[in-house]
Amino acid sequence: MVEIFLIAVSLAMDAFAVSISAGIAIPGFGPRQAARIGAWCGFFQFAMPLIGWFLGSSVRSYIEAVDHWIAFALLALIGGHMIWDALSGGGEEAVTDLSARRLFLLALATSIDALAVGVSMAFMKVNILLASVLIGVVAFVLAMLGGLLGRRLGDLFQRRATLLGGVVLVCIGVKILAQHLAGAA
Repeated sequence: MVEIFLIAVSLAMDAFAVSISAGIAIPGFGPRQAARIGAWCGFFQFAMPLIGWFLGSSVRSYIEAVDHWIAFALLALIGGHMIWDALSGGGEEAVTDLSARRLFLLALATSIDALAVGVSMAFMKVNILLASVLIGVVAFVLAMLGGLLGRRLGDLFQRRATLLGGVVLVCIGVKILAQHLAGAA
């Protein structure tokens, strides 16, 4: 159980960081938005290991080969859009709320690694349902806390909040890509 908890925390770190950036970038971000981003991230972090577990070893090498590219592309796209909006002075409405589309992309991008973890769990003696619930709950809690922490930071730095939020998302994407490329070398 301790190992699963540590896996859950490490998988939730990207959701935590993305939630911080959302709390920074979205004016009026509060507990309701924190709960929404937490629910989306928690659900995806719960579902992806289950899906990965069912996929099993037949696609393991394929998932590991591209998961970092998918996560990088999604985060870079969302973060790049936020940076563009901040620098061009446009798109105010693009960051005033967490649309279902944005939440879907953020949750998907931060849970790709959980899919690969689920695949590896197919070869271990793990109660996958219990593990997935724990992973989802940890992601939910950390994403909520991250959003609320970001809100506090956003209150202090509102003028540059959208730019900072976009940079954070792009940096997370680059980190995911760099970690996987370094591990492949």
